[in-house]
Amino acid sequence: MASKLIILMVNTDPRNGEELGAPFFQATVAAAMDYEVDVVCTATAGRLMKTGVAEGLVVKEGSPKTVYDFIKDAHGAGAKFWCCSPNLDLFDMTEEDLIPECSGIVGGAKVIEDIMEDDDAKVLTY
Repeated sequence: MASKLIILMVNTDPRNGEELGAPFFQATVAAAMDYEVDVVCTATAGRLMKTGVAEGLVVKEGSPKTVYDFIKDAHGAGAKFWCCSPNLDLFDMTEEDLIPECSGIVGGAKVIEDIMEDDDAKVLTY
């Protein structure tokens, strides 16, 4: 049985808040079930790792809970968040711009290696 879940947020667009609930909720649930969880934000979803972005987004209009609250819930349960290295240039960010819940920067080779070499990992993409 797999012991690690890798969630790749590559097709999720932060401009569509309703797309953001499921990946973070599932990260929270998997971490609460004692699975190792890595959430890799890349492409447009990489913006979510920049301070101030997720705080201004909601999954459902009128909800008091922000997307950042979902990220904090998942992080609190044990999920680790990663920003893909090209996002720094793409969105004019530095490491200092990343939210505290972001564990750091990963490159494409690291993501591919984790997926291909870790037989105990399963992958979900959003």
